[in-house]
Amino acid sequence: MRGVGGLWADLTDLVLPAECAGCRERPATRHGFCPGCVAALEALRPRPARPTPAPPGLPPCVALGPYAGPLREALLAYKERGRHGLARPLGGLLAEVVAEALGSGPAREVLLVPVPDTAAAARARYGDHLGRLARHAAARLRRAGWPVRVVRPLRALPRPDSVTLDSAGRARAAEAAFRPRAGPAAVGPPRGASRPAVVVLDDIVTTGVTLAAVSRVLTASGLSPSVAAVLAATERRRRL
Repeated sequence: MRGVGGLWADLTDLVLPAECAGCRERPATRHGFCPGCVAALEALRPRPARPTPAPPGLPPCVALGPYAGPLREALLAYKERGRHGLARPLGGLLAEVVAEALGSGPAREVLLVPVPDTAAAARARYGDHLGRLARHAAARLRRAGWPVRVVRPLRALPRPDSVTLDSAGRARAAEAAFRPRAGPAAVGPPRGASRPAVVVLDDIVTTGVTLAAVSRVLTASGLSPSVAAVLAATERRRRL
């Protein structure tokens, strides 16, 4: 869905560092991207993304594209190199994923729930990177007429570095990593007659264990997610 569009305006809005965030080779024109990477990002279309095997509790998941090319480089620049100016265009892209996942023009309210970071992760990633993306995504959707709120009903607990864990260990760590802040009442009353559509947001989906763990805690709190929306999905390589 390009009805929440205006991506080119976002990608060519502000003059930022000379190196393109998408390819790191050509000079950026505006907002951190060269014209070639803008075209590559605009060509991406949201599609279902489901890890195999899918962990229990994982809701339907939609991703903008594979974790590769300009999208991968842009996420690394944003998260690992502190390119905060990329939050607006990446948030706009995430809004398109949400719109595609839910369908156009929902009558009911939409609650965007970004996966919470631990305090240590936020410090390492130059702040609450998903919170910034969620705010920009919500602003884009509101301009398109969607009734959207960003809510933070969960908190993240310290957990081991996933690099040191196998798949079973990552699943156990994710299961124990999230707790409700103060129950569903912290979200506030729904703004409409029907139950809101709850969308879990993340930047990348790999095994799905984090999204599944967040979704299970939300469901237990009375906020069952309708879908998960992410920017990128890793693609498992087959062994030859």
